[in-house]
Amino acid sequence: MIITLPPRTGGAPLTVDTAENRQILIIGANGSGKTRFANRMMASLGSKAFKMSAIKALYGRDDESLIEGSVDTLYHSVTDGGAGIIRSDIRGEFDRLLALMLHEEMTNLIQFKYYPDGEDGRARKVRHPKRDVLPTTRLDRLIELWERVFPDNRILIESGRLIFGSGNSDDTYSSSKLSAGEKAVLYYIGASMYAPEDGVIFVESPDLFLHPSSTRSLWDSIERLRPDCTFIYITHDLSFASTRADGTTIWVKSCDSAAGEWDYDFMTSADGLNDEVFLAIVGARKPVLFIEGDGVNSIDAKLYPLIFPDYTVKSLGGCDRVIESTRTFNSLRAFHNLDAFGIVDRDRRDEGEVGYLRKKQVFVPDVAEIENIFMLENVVRAVAAYYHRDPDEVFAKVKKAIMRLFETDLRQQALMHTRHIVKKTVEHRIDGRFANINKLEEHINDLCQSINPRGIYEQYCRDFRRYINEGDYDSVLRVYNRKTMLSESHVARACGLKRDDKDAYIRAILTILKDDRGPASAIRASIRATFGLD
Repeated sequence: MIITLPPRTGGAPLTVDTAENRQILIIGANGSGKTRFANRMMASLGSKAFKMSAIKALYGRDDESLIEGSVDTLYHSVTDGGAGIIRSDIRGEFDRLLALMLHEEMTNLIQFKYYPDGEDGRARKVRHPKRDVLPTTRLDRLIELWERVFPDNRILIESGRLIFGSGNSDDTYSSSKLSAGEKAVLYYIGASMYAPEDGVIFVESPDLFLHPSSTRSLWDSIERLRPDCTFIYITHDLSFASTRADGTTIWVKSCDSAAGEWDYDFMTSADGLNDEVFLAIVGARKPVLFIEGDGVNSIDAKLYPLIFPDYTVKSLGGCDRVIESTRTFNSLRAFHNLDAFGIVDRDRRDEGEVGYLRKKQVFVPDVAEIENIFMLENVVRAVAAYYHRDPDEVFAKVKKAIMRLFETDLRQQALMHTRHIVKKTVEHRIDGRFANINKLEEHINDLCQSINPRGIYEQYCRDFRRYINEGDYDSVLRVYNRKTMLSESHVARACGLKRDDKDAYIRAILTILKDDRGPASAIRASIRATFGLD
């Protein structure tokens, strides 16, 4: 089947061949129009379209679907004539789905025992001559797959209703006692079997209520249950999208409701997008800012969204991924019309490295690492003033503590900076071409003398000693890597916090920024300035 997609802004609609693409993802930011896009596709497919929505099935009790072939219309086709064996007053797609399956189960049992026999055509209670075993029903397949998804659970039929239990207990309960996740699994499995033959199944928010660890295997199983159907998933969740990697992804960017057109494109692995860049593109309405850290517990993820509220901030982990993702994103600017920037710690990078990264739109703060940002002079002064302490007195104490720590660490810090320079130089110069192994050995033997690590080390020692003698606090923050700096400087106590520890001090600054009160603007301006921004 060739599916023609909805009208496309600035061009002809695209098409998808379902013979080659049994998995299609419609993905886009909230408000981009992806649900309307899917509805337009459904309308064009007519009776071949079948929609599944767990949120509507579980909670939309008064929201009936009038689409031909939907669970609601199938339920009414059984109950409206009054000849069915299930109640006609059931509300909600989930409960109606279970009722339909029980109806089919009971009908099959009756047909197995009773069948038209004799000239009068009356049903007689005799064994059907062509049936040795009961036919497999949708409910049979549902129970089989359910018990594979939940190995410790079981489904039983008792007095015309489904009951659920655990393999480790004799207790049973009705479907109303299931969790939302269990109901969603039950619904997705059951509903998929009512889709038309060779149909197109639209699944809205397929990850809703499901635990990430079970999402992939569940949908793999459901797709195997209906190999004749094409599955179209409407989602903005990248983790789910990654489980359907073999499919075609349609990125819906925006919708012109008045014109009935969408700005959309296919996205494939050929675009060179990793997961983080992909997520930023589909979710961003603002410039993207890639940062280091894990996105949950890292200081970067907590601080930078408060400093750069005009950016979509995405944590990537290490600095190399930040640099590469920023480069990749910006190489595709013509595709998405958005800018990407990155932030990486300065660590021990020299001015040449920093300048190179900034040209690539990767911001490097004028401090060694993120902990040092909280020690910026204007940040310390702002927090002190917020807690009604004398900013001059507080900063003088903090500065004295930092300079004393740095003096103690001077030689070790110089050694670490020297090692960084030597490593970078060796990596660069060893990458040349050599005619033979002898030439390579000669080159390596000459490296130590030409690099002169002792000379580099002694120069760092002289520079660092000058910072101490001149009280150059800013330069110390630029070169000093010490994770315990916040605790050992006792900055929290000096600023008047009740707890004298690193976490209390950072939490205080984050709270001020979140509430956007008092010295928030001063703190934000000071931190932005260390990146060379106004």
